[in-house]
Amino acid sequence: MTWSLRLARPEDAAAMAAIERAAAVAFAAEPSIDPGRARAEADYARLVRRGHSLIAHVDDVPAGFLAAQPFSRELHIWEMNVVPAFQRRGIGSGLVRAAMIDARNTGFKALTLTTFRDLAWNAPFYARLGFEEVTALDAHPRLAGELANEVDDGLPADRRCAMIRFLD
Repeated sequence: MTWSLRLARPEDAAAMAAIERAAAVAFAAEPSIDPGRARAEADYARLVRRGHSLIAHVDDVPAGFLAAQPFSRELHIWEMNVVPAFQRRGIGSGLVRAAMIDARNTGFKALTLTTFRDLAWNAPFYARLGFEEVTALDAHPRLAGELANEVDDGLPADRRCAMIRFLD
């Protein structure tokens, strides 16, 4: 299987929302997570217009995406998903590595995200790609605020973390 990736375009927003819904099956066994909760197509279209979101294809089929947004000197990854049929083939890590290249070439100093610290395809996955958990949240008020928003939305505070990957 060969795959490719490119910068996402506004017309990819529907596929991005569909990929997120398809990938949410991984959360079906998690009682505190609503797998039906996904971003709307319009939300993805807004993120795509900011210029740092990526989409991966297997042949002509959308297989995964990474949606990101600039914040000062950091590029924040809001969402990264791969269709279950295409998982564990390097697409997710390829998307993150491409985002690192884009961020470095654009002058960002780091990539950030929030995720579950205890799910293998979340924090441990990002740690293998060089991300570190942000433990001094007082030094990162934007990330602290995002975690607080997630808790307000019903996600379990003790399982969530912010991560950062400084760019060389």
